[in-house]
Amino acid sequence: MAWTCRCSQTTSPGQLSTSPCRTTSSRSSPTMSCHASAACGPSTSTTTSSPPRLSVAPQFLPRSLRVADLAANQVTEIFPLTFGEKPALRSVYLHNNRLSNAGLPPDAFHGSEAVATLSLSSNRLSYLPPSLPPSLERLHLQNNLISKVPRGALSRQTHLRELYLQHNQLTDSGLDATTFSKLQHLEYLDLSHNQLASVPAGLPRTLAVLHLGRNRIRWVEAARLRGARGLRYLLLQHNQLGATGLPAGALRPLRRLHTLHLYGNRLERVPPALPRRLRALVLPHNHMTALGARDLAGMPGLAELNLAYNRLVSARVHRRAFRPLRALRSLDLAGNQLTRVPGGLPGSLHTLRLQRNQLRTLEPELLAGLDQLRELSLAHNRLRIGDIGPGTWHELQALQVRGGLVSRTVPAPPSPRLSASPRVPEMP
Repeated sequence: MAWTCRCSQTTSPGQLSTSPCRTTSSRSSPTMSCHASAACGPSTSTTTSSPPRLSVAPQFLPRSLRVADLAANQVTEIFPLTFGEKPALRSVYLHNNRLSNAGLPPDAFHGSEAVATLSLSSNRLSYLPPSLPPSLERLHLQNNLISKVPRGALSRQTHLRELYLQHNQLTDSGLDATTFSKLQHLEYLDLSHNQLASVPAGLPRTLAVLHLGRNRIRWVEAARLRGARGLRYLLLQHNQLGATGLPAGALRPLRRLHTLHLYGNRLERVPPALPRRLRALVLPHNHMTALGARDLAGMPGLAELNLAYNRLVSARVHRRAFRPLRALRSLDLAGNQLTRVPGGLPGSLHTLRLQRNQLRTLEPELLAGLDQLRELSLAHNRLRIGDIGPGTWHELQALQVRGGLVSRTVPAPPSPRLSASPRVPEMP
């Protein structure tokens, strides 16, 4: 018989209770609910305004346990047989508690070799716990105080596919070249919202999504990414990358890279020699002032380009800058200092965002050939009805006009979206 233990706040306010621990069972899925304490004893309370929370985990749970949910309590300590010696145990949820490393015994999962999902997020851990189950496939450690991953702490977790370490206190000295090197099935790694100054070394070739946003990275070294040749999504937004932060060819080993997020850095130009197969380049809120004729030429398959809220001026945007992008469907140039629509726009465009610039005229020649354009945003410019040349809208047969309009000028859309973001697996 398989068991599910739920020691979370499932009692509604004001519910009568004669015992803090209940056991219910059915043939398919018996359940144990522990609402007040780790020891099942009589309760003197008959009515509560809010359900009490566990501060200590149950010392003994059934050997046939499959799912243990102690989330959203005040647990500070678990015991060797709370989760140990449970050969059928598959999922353990301990997030939103008060666990420190001292409250996790080194043999906490001894004899439980089938655990695939472990959530320890939003606790008080200061380093990655040792002796985690080698069977793990998903490990949630975000929102802790982790500053270090001890050497060898992840050496046995060779089945791990998703690792969440965001919102911690990791620095370069807290990781080494072997930290992730043994994770030969790792696909998703989130290290955002830490204090890293460089890309970690030893990344596995199976990695598909790497979150490094909101760190302190100033420079990306090509050698650090050479092993991660299967990377598809690289997120480096809100770091400190400046003019030399992405040297030519630094990302060239990433031949399968689909999406590159560089939002909110200090880049002055489009980084040179980006992967040829790149499909989405997200560069808003940088310091770019110019686009050369060859800056985008190495990415013929680019479908989404976001250059919003930079410092681009029309005089420094080359008339052939966008011409190589024959597959481009979305171009966001909002929030720059453009005084005219750029020339040479590809006929494949479906979306063109030019709101919040300084456009003074709209010339039909610059929009000619955009017969697939469906969304054109021109709000918050300096256009007047007389500034829109005759025949401007003639070629835009697919354009969908929304809302109350004057002279078919499209109103401002919602705030700029980073639509190229990878899909993030749901939290437990």
